This record gives sequence, C-alpha cells and structure tokens, in this order.
Amino acid sequence: MLGLILLVVLLVLLFGAWPAWPYSRNWGYFPSGTLGLVLIVVLVLVLMGRF
Repeated sequence: MLGLILLVVLLVLLFGAWPAWPYSRNWGYFPSGTLGLVLIVVLVLVLMGRF
C-alpha cells in the first residue's frame, strides 16, 4: 500500500517537474530526469517486493 502511494506521488512530481514554462526550459531535463530515475528505482523495488 505504501509503495503504491509513493508511486502515485512520484508520478505527480514527475509531471510537475516537466519543463513546460519558458523560464523552466533553461533548466533542461535535470528535474524531470532525476525524478524519472527515482520513479524507475521505486517501481523496480515495488515489483521485486522489497518495498
């Protein structure tokens, strides 16, 4: 249950970090890339049953 909640929160954060506004386009893909990596790690841990 906790893994599912964490997965949903990370998806929302990933969507929020997407560089959509003109001032955030200069940031590149660092914010969304970092959150994407964290999302992949958590997803793998949930699928392995370790979280």
